[in-house]
Amino acid sequence: MSAAIPSAAPRLLAFAGSLRQGSFNRRLIPVLAEGARAAGAQVTLIELRDYALPVYDGDIEAEGMPDNARRLQALMAEHDGLLISTPEYNGSMPALVKNTLDWISRPLPDGVSGTSLFADKVAGIVSASPGPLGGLRSLLVLRDALAKLGLLVVPQQVAVGQAGDKLADYGQLSDERQREAVQRVGAAVVRHIKVVREG
Repeated sequence: MSAAIPSAAPRLLAFAGSLRQGSFNRRLIPVLAEGARAAGAQVTLIELRDYALPVYDGDIEAEGMPDNARRLQALMAEHDGLLISTPEYNGSMPALVKNTLDWISRPLPDGVSGTSLFADKVAGIVSASPGPLGGLRSLLVLRDALAKLGLLVVPQQVAVGQAGDKLADYGQLSDERQREAVQRVGAAVVRHIKVVREG
C-alpha cells in the first residue's frame, strides 16, 4: 500500500487594518502569523499601504477596476484564508478594512462574483487598542462582515487592551498569556482549514 501524500500546507493571507507607521495592530499581526506558521501554514503578510485603493465607487469600477483591487483578488484566490488584526474606530472596524473587502468582493474579469474568492475559506481575527477593551467591538463587526462574505471565522479571538504597554515593537507582545492566546487563534485557523479540506 502506497504512503499517503500529505496535503499542501494551508496558505493564509495576513494584514493589519491600519496604515499608521506605529500602529499597534501592525505590531500584533506578526504574532498571529507566527501562531499559524507554527501550526504548519504558509503565511503571506502584506501591508495595505502597498495596495492603496480609492473609497469604493461604482463609477470608478465602471471605468475599470483599479490594479490594486485586481492584485488583492489574485492574492485572495491563491490563499485558503485570512488573518486580520484590526483597530477599533468609533466602536467599529476601520473604513480601510471594509473598503479592502468591498473591492475584493467585486466581480472578477470573467464576471464571476468576487465573493466566490471568500467562499468556504477560514479567517482568524484579533485586535489591539490603547483602551481597556482592546478593540473588542471592532471584532464583533468584522466577524459579521467576514461571515456574510462566506468565510468561516474561528470562534477564538483576542482583543489586546492597553496595547501601548504591551506592544513595544513588531511581533513583540510582552503579555505572555495574551501572546499565546493570539497564537492559538492562528493555529485554530489552520485546524479549521484541515477540517474543511477533509469535507
